[in-house]
Amino acid sequence: MVTKIDAGVTAPKGFKAGGHTAGFKPSGLPDLAIVLAEDNKAVTAAALFTKNLLRAAPVDISEQNLKQSDGMVAAVVLNSGQANAGTGTDGFADGIKTTELAAEAIGCQPSDVFICSTGVIGKRFDINLMREALPKVVSQASSTVESGTAAATAIMTTDLKLKQIAFQDEVAGSTVTAGGMCKGSGMIHPDMATMLGVVTCDADVEKGLLHKMLKRAVDRSFNAITVDGDTSTNDVVCAMCSGASKVVVQVENSPEAKAVESLLTATCIHLAKSIARDGEGATVLVEVQVSGANTEADARAIAKSIASSSLVKAAIFGRDPNWGRIAAAAGMAGAKFDINDLEIRLGDYLLMSKGNPVPFDAKDASLYMKGKSEAAPEDYLTEHDTVAITVKVGNGEGSGVAWGCDLSYKYVEINAEYTT
Repeated sequence: MVTKIDAGVTAPKGFKAGGHTAGFKPSGLPDLAIVLAEDNKAVTAAALFTKNLLRAAPVDISEQNLKQSDGMVAAVVLNSGQANAGTGTDGFADGIKTTELAAEAIGCQPSDVFICSTGVIGKRFDINLMREALPKVVSQASSTVESGTAAATAIMTTDLKLKQIAFQDEVAGSTVTAGGMCKGSGMIHPDMATMLGVVTCDADVEKGLLHKMLKRAVDRSFNAITVDGDTSTNDVVCAMCSGASKVVVQVENSPEAKAVESLLTATCIHLAKSIARDGEGATVLVEVQVSGANTEADARAIAKSIASSSLVKAAIFGRDPNWGRIAAAAGMAGAKFDINDLEIRLGDYLLMSKGNPVPFDAKDASLYMKGKSEAAPEDYLTEHDTVAITVKVGNGEGSGVAWGCDLSYKYVEINAEYTT
């Protein structure tokens, strides 16, 4: 039975983490994190990277290192404050130097180091600050929950709340744990992963199979969220498996493989929803469930089209149960379905059936969409602040879910003043 744990990347056996204040952020808040194998040796890993053509230097370097190390990673180093994207050859050199400094502090090869950055595009970090801080964050790293929390805190930028979770299950007679942390609040419309994410697991999963598992988990989680329709230059998610549980997973579709993939997927879905819930300026989480599509991919495409529609998001912020915008967003997803089969529900309110509008209490439906109190707009959304949209497009077996948030005045304010 899968059990949720209030922890993060240090919950699985064989991992430690840490957070530190290097001085990258003008605020003086923690801004350097590390997740590494407990014995400082490389473990099996897999990663997915942004498809944005303007990729940050850390993205290119990490992808290159993962290939050079044949899918092995000893540590993930993450900084916030500066994205090191659009920084040219100097920014690339900063990234390479970071892997070398980390390798020296850890006692591994530079190619075993995976690096991530987040913050303002076009800004390099101070490599001298990195040189001074890396040995400190490595020495501070531990396997405690507190150390995992420190790492999750250090990667936050406009996030209102840190994002971490872990899940556990009995697999082949042993306890297997998957844990993770991520950051993200704006510039969220992933085409591979999230802004930054690290997932750990203590099963021993074969490299190629781990990549397949991660890809499927990401498609059902991080690739199913949207805040503002923008795919970041720094999007990356990295998964590491220590093997410390002694549970070996080598065969796809085996009971062990299915159980471990369920843990990875549960971890990714929780983290992805936490990003959508913490969307910049958000007052409600939006969950779109689509069924009856020809394929799962079609259903996910329709769900994400609805969740990412600026018109739908604006209507939700205005508490306007405008089913026409939902129907239009479904129709522009690129997935084929018969409009005469279209059914739309907003919570328990049926708005459209068999392609035709139906009478409903618009005032009550609007009240359902009210979300959190306007008196406390900065409060992080809870699981109760959710607007559910359910769409049926036919009788096919394809179903999918997407998560997003509303589009508020606060979002414009945050991003209009992001660098000033």
